[in-house]
Amino acid sequence: MKPAPSASEPAANFAPLTAKQAADKLADATGVTTLGHPADNTSSCSNKTLRKGPSPNDCSQLITTDTVSIYEFKTSAVAAHWVKSMKKQGDWRQVGRFALAFTARDQAMTSDDRRAELVAAMQKELTAES
Repeated sequence: MKPAPSASEPAANFAPLTAKQAADKLADATGVTTLGHPADNTSSCSNKTLRKGPSPNDCSQLITTDTVSIYEFKTSAVAAHWVKSMKKQGDWRQVGRFALAFTARDQAMTSDDRRAELVAAMQKELTAES
């Protein structure tokens, strides 16, 4: 019998939450069908846009909606780096290895209560993931 994977070893069938999946789950958790016009803008948060090689600080995926932009990173440390450096551009909130940003024109209309609800829902999803 094969031993169960340890906490540091992911299970073979385990696929971590992606930004696209998070957008769908956050919509469901907040009682809406969609967060509004989801678009994959991953290329805008990587060195590929600058025609450079990949960077460890690139995002893994970026889904932009009318409500929030969901940035997925490989680690919490990279997410923290982005949130710290981008906060001067608007409201950025770190949730584990994700960053939720409310900096686009339509996103600026997302209420503080809804922002807090999205952060809490994201924290719940990541807790369920681990």
